[in-house]
Amino acid sequence: MLKSTFVFLVIIGGLLLCNDTVYGRSIKKRKIKRQFKHSQIVNDHFTGFALYDLDNKKMIYELNADKYFTPASNTKLFTFYTCLKMLGDSIPALRYEARNDSLVFWGTGDPSFLHSDLKGMSAYSFLQHSNKTLYYSATGYDNDFFGSGWAWDDYGDYYQAEINGLPLEDNVALIYADHDGNLQVKPNYLKRFLSQDTSYHPKRFNVKRDFVSNKFSYPVMDVPANFKQEIPWKTSTELTCALLQDTLKKPVWPVNLPLSSNAKTIYNASADSVYRRMLQPSDNFIAEQLLLACSSVKFNTLNTDSVINYSKTHFLNDLPDVPQWADGSGLSRRNLFTPRSIIALLCKIEDVVKDEQLLHSMMPAGGTTGTIRTAYKTDNGQVFVWAKTGSLGNVYNQSGYLVTRKGKRLAFSFMNNGFTRPTKEIRDEMVRIMTYIHEEF
Repeated sequence: MLKSTFVFLVIIGGLLLCNDTVYGRSIKKRKIKRQFKHSQIVNDHFTGFALYDLDNKKMIYELNADKYFTPASNTKLFTFYTCLKMLGDSIPALRYEARNDSLVFWGTGDPSFLHSDLKGMSAYSFLQHSNKTLYYSATGYDNDFFGSGWAWDDYGDYYQAEINGLPLEDNVALIYADHDGNLQVKPNYLKRFLSQDTSYHPKRFNVKRDFVSNKFSYPVMDVPANFKQEIPWKTSTELTCALLQDTLKKPVWPVNLPLSSNAKTIYNASADSVYRRMLQPSDNFIAEQLLLACSSVKFNTLNTDSVINYSKTHFLNDLPDVPQWADGSGLSRRNLFTPRSIIALLCKIEDVVKDEQLLHSMMPAGGTTGTIRTAYKTDNGQVFVWAKTGSLGNVYNQSGYLVTRKGKRLAFSFMNNGFTRPTKEIRDEMVRIMTYIHEEF
């Protein structure tokens, strides 16, 4: 009799515990729903949201989570995961083969080669110390200089550097005023293309580049003190050889040769440092070039579409909704992802990285680093949100990880499309809601 009573009480207790858990989740869902329902800001445009409990593997709340949104730079999370699956600890920088007294080399798409921040030097040192005649072959690069669906009239903006097989120094010219007020260019080789244009009359001093060439023009105006401007240059095999020759101080000749099956590989920067640079400041150039590096490793060619299709087929075939994925950076409005698919992707990323501290160190951190450094405040000095932002005209998103005051680990995707109010108002409302979740759950 006592035994039967004990078993009965255990069963009842289990049911009550289960009901409490379900009831608790229901309360949380209602509280979060209320934040969205009563928000005038998130209700005047197309909003999607998904919040997921990483430890209990349960979706907590969804709003339009199965609908497709323009992700902007949230696309870089897809690039990040693909690189985690396809690249090793270091980024391949060059493929090369010695042929008698010649050294033939091919690009891998590596973005770190003489990069302003990453400063990948291994490939540079290898070429510099070679006693052979250098020949660069651009064979194997199959893409256009812009990604699919990019805006052509942004060609002069720093964030839309051209894509090529062997990028150098970010593929961006830095034009600046020296102490005497004269314009200088880095790389210095490009200064020969800089000239004054008397027919150019901008409202304020700036430099423009011709769309089809590297002709840089500035107006007849005083150069402002401390002037700086970054402008992507027009890539070409000839320019790549000229820039290499100017930097290495030795001849570099263009040649048209297919990649040799005997080619060896030189590696440059550590992968983690490159991923961090891509994610924290949301570097479009690095994202695009990394997909080419993946293509180089897998296919021995440099083709973005091949890598995207391979990743969708082999790594992302179990997402809730099939991603429409067009480029590596998110500059293209042809990209379309759902919030719940991004949640699934965040779980995949965590499974691969495994080290939560390392993963968080690569993401923008609310109140401290990257694109959400000033958006969030820390909680008594503690970061509680790590998220990739995504911003285009009328688009602002955040997707990433959050830890609550009670220590609950959550993944979220918060997407806003089609708004006309200032982006700051959207961002501030997102921060308010995510901070509420951190404090209350």
